[in-house]
Amino acid sequence: MKLLTEELRACLPPLYAQEREADPVVHAKFFTPDSNWTWWVTEGQIEGDDFRFFGFVQGLENEWGYFLLSELESARGPLGLPIERDLYFARGRFTDVVPAPDV
Repeated sequence: MKLLTEELRACLPPLYAQEREADPVVHAKFFTPDSNWTWWVTEGQIEGDDFRFFGFVQGLENEWGYFLLSELESARGPLGLPIERDLYFARGRFTDVVPAPDV
């Protein structure tokens, strides 16, 4: 599965474009089908031969940060499954699309 389609690339705002937004728009969701990691993409741009995303990551911790397309493409979950893009994800505000973390 292609994680970064031309359509997604065209709609993503560049890095730092939403940094002053209290509730940024999430444009894509990546996930591991065989674990509980999820990447919620808010921004991204080409960086050298790679593509750098910014967004919210739910995994060992729940935190905002940067991640590279090459890292997502090479990573595998515990059963060896690759990261996927949620084909049914609908773009929306962070508070509308990201479930509140378990406390």
